[in-house]
Amino acid sequence: MAEMQSKENSHTKRGIQRSKKLTTKVDLTPMVDLGFLLITFFIFTTTLSEPKAMKLNMPDESTGNNPLFIGNNKVLTILPAGQNKLFYYFGEQPSTMLETNYGADGLRKIILNKKREITKQYGDGQQIMVLIKPTDKSSYQNLINVLDEMLINNVTRYMLLDIDEKEKQFAVL
Repeated sequence: MAEMQSKENSHTKRGIQRSKKLTTKVDLTPMVDLGFLLITFFIFTTTLSEPKAMKLNMPDESTGNNPLFIGNNKVLTILPAGQNKLFYYFGEQPSTMLETNYGADGLRKIILNKKREITKQYGDGQQIMVLIKPTDKSSYQNLINVLDEMLINNVTRYMLLDIDEKEKQFAVL
């Protein structure tokens, strides 16, 4: 612990008696030890940031092997390509493939328009199914941008798939 160390001054004159002046010195070594103990304690007891993962919804296998039937007019296929290009088409018609961008006036506008169209026709815009098929040349950032648009537009039904040969023919890669 900290202690007070004093040193007596042996210098005294005769006749006048003065009070003794003591010098004080505080030993801070225990305080430094305590500081390192506290730092060590907080390092070991602190929870580090845990990695965050996306929630992955898998289909229920207890219902059998019947594939989910979705009408072609509820499907939007998005193809992120290299050089920040983005292609899309509706239904099963890759021959009608168009190019757009990742911005609010591009992909977001297309998703919102498709949701409005489905709402008019079926009464529920959440029935939209988005198929995301990144190409080999697309970057990871392009895929994240598309997934961010799914969150922004509240699209709950989307899948990541491999691109088909037929789609590669129509996309300008």
